[in-house]
Formats: sequence, C-alpha cells, structure tokens
Amino acid sequence: MDFFESVQTSWQMIVRNKMRSLLTMLGIIIGVAAVMIVLSVGESVQALIMNEIKSVGTNLIGVLPGYAEENGPPASAMGIVITTLKYEDGEAIINSNNSHIEALSMYVKGSDVITVEDKNISASFYGTTASYIDVENAEIEKGRFFTKDEEIGNARVVVLGGKIAEDLFPDQDPLGKKIKIKKTNFTIIGVFKKKGGGLMQTQDNDMYVPIKTAQNILLGINHLSFIRAKVDKIENIDSAMEDIKIILRDRHKVDTPSEDDFNVRSTQQAITSISSITDALKFFLAAIAAISLIVGGFGIMNIMLATVQERTKEIGLRKAVGAKNSSIVFQFLIEAMTITFISGVIGIIVGSLLLFLIAQVVIAYGLSWSFIISPSSIFLGCLVSISIGLIFGIVPARRASLLDPIEALRYE
Repeated sequence: MDFFESVQTSWQMIVRNKMRSLLTMLGIIIGVAAVMIVLSVGESVQALIMNEIKSVGTNLIGVLPGYAEENGPPASAMGIVITTLKYEDGEAIINSNNSHIEALSMYVKGSDVITVEDKNISASFYGTTASYIDVENAEIEKGRFFTKDEEIGNARVVVLGGKIAEDLFPDQDPLGKKIKIKKTNFTIIGVFKKKGGGLMQTQDNDMYVPIKTAQNILLGINHLSFIRAKVDKIENIDSAMEDIKIILRDRHKVDTPSEDDFNVRSTQQAITSISSITDALKFFLAAIAAISLIVGGFGIMNIMLATVQERTKEIGLRKAVGAKNSSIVFQFLIEAMTITFISGVIGIIVGSLLLFLIAQVVIAYGLSWSFIISPSSIFLGCLVSISIGLIFGIVPARRASLLDPIEALRYE
C-alpha cells in the first residue's frame, strides 16, 4: 500500500466513524489552537508594548531611585518607596556641561478622587516640570502647558489628558474651569491632544500639575519618583548615561558603583529587557498549552489501537498474500499522522478565527492592537501534530505488524 492509498484509507476511517474521530481529534485541535493563540497574542502584546515605548522615544534615559543589578528591576519599580532622588539632582544634570542632553523632566505621582461641580472621578495625577512637553513629545490641543515660574512657584494650575477632559467636561470647554484635587482648587490651563489607548501610556487619562505644587501641597514630599532625560542622538546615549552617573555619585557622596542609590537605564535597555521577559513568558505559556497536545496524542493512540482490532482480518489477509511487517507499520503510521495533520490544520483555522475575534474585541476597547498570526505558531502546530501522530502511532502500528496472519484470518 503506497502513501496516497494510506492517506485515503485514513480519510475513509475518519468519515466512517465521524463522532469517534471528532472526539479523538478534539485534543489535538484544542492544543494546536491554544499554542497558536498564546504565541500570536504574545507577539501582539509585545508589539503593543514596544510601540508604546518607541512612541515616547528611543533616545530617552530614565533615572530611578534605588540600586539595581545591571539586568534586574530597580527596587522602586517593585513598589518600594525610596527617597534618594531629589529635584536638585535633576537640576544638576540639566545644568551640567553635557551637550547631548537636550531636555530633562522630573516626576512624582499620586492619585485622588477629583471633584468637578457635582462629579467625582478617581484619577492619577503627575507632578512634573515645564520641560515635560519637550521630553515626552506631548502636544497641547487647547490652552497651554505651565511655565518654569509656575513649576517652582507652587502654582495651582493643571493640564488634563484628552480623555479625562472629555469625561469631566463632555459638552464644555474646560479651559478656565476649576477642579479640586485633595481639597485644593486648581485652574485648568490646557488639554493634551489624545494619544490613543495603550497598556502603558496613560496620558489621556491623567492630569499634570507643577512638580513643586505636587510635592509641597498635594503629597507633602521632597523626593522624586523618577527622571527622564532626552538625548540628541541615540549613539550618544551611553556617554550621557555615564555623565549622569558621575553627577549623581558626586552629589550623593557615592564612591563605587556598588553603592549607587539610583539606577540609570535607557529606552533601548528597556526594550531589550521587556522583549526577553515577554519571549520567556510567551513560550512558557505555550508549553503549558501544549499539554493538551499530549492528551490528544493518547486519544490518537486509543483510536488507532481500536482500528487495529477492527481491521485484524484485513491485516491477516494482507500478510497472508505477502505484505511485510514494515508495510503494515508504514500504513498505520501514515494513518495516524494523517489524522493528526488534519487535526492540526483545523486547530490552525480555529486559532486564526479566535485571534481575529480577540483582535476585534481589544480594538473595540481602544487599544492599538495588531492582528498577528505568528508564522512560527503555524509551523509549530503542523510539525507538532505530525510528530504526535508519528510518536503515538508507533505502538498501534507495531501491534498490527506483529499479528499472526493465521490467527488474524480466524478473528471474528
């Protein structure tokens, strides 16, 4: 029996026992679809995060309080409050002789229930510097951003993100209106142009006040959450980072890098780090999803063993007329691989449809989602399904080849 005849026989067996075949193939279908969805969604999430980071700028340097290993997360990123980074540190960096640093902004963050007339809404607010616009490439749609004098003068002014401005003032011009943050009245002087939804970018839903106002009036602190510096060219990032470290070590009386109470990272480092983390998580979840493929493999073995029993007389007849054991093994292996390959193709189709549905739902929520079908997941789905047919088809195929032809012909 040649290859194509074996494939045809497999198809006939599937059609003859539709319900049993469907239940047997279900494990492979679900497994392939699950692996495909995990890998493709992982790539979409990765692309979304990377695009958000790149939209802020690939020429940025971040300074966070607290020591961290070179490839490890800084302590402040784990929710630990560290007060070593000060406003004066940022001023020292921007006033240094480093010609590659074009602009620098400083940040503190808080949250509160914002009151506008009879409306209350929970929102985050940032205290930042007048240079925020230049560092973050932000665009003002209405009004203006606050000035350096307002930054250091405890001015009670606020700039709203585009989305929160719509929520608070759906049919009104918000400029000049008052809002209350932590029982303090602020005058709205500007509204940002919308950037669109994202997992990390929250400018549309946040509000921004001068950093000294946030520190002295709203939060009662004198430290910073983080600093961002904008470098003129990507190739000058490493040099600028070293200069920042030297300045901060001098200010903080630090003699060796191991005693640093700050951490300096570039956007490029963040991209590399996040990429490696998401890759590891993606393949870990895919491995978990692939467990259902093993379960499906046992289902394939079960149906093939039942097929051997059903076709005992046919096998005996073939061996009686001269069929070799290798021919019998080949036939049953091809049949098992055909079943799993068809299951894999159906799984890929099901996975693609579910990925399209996921993309539509996520886009409806306002995220800039990319509909990605990972080529590696399609290749992996086909390869794994065929491999499972080969591996789990060996036992039934061998059992069929070892049948005694005389006993097989007597089988009823």
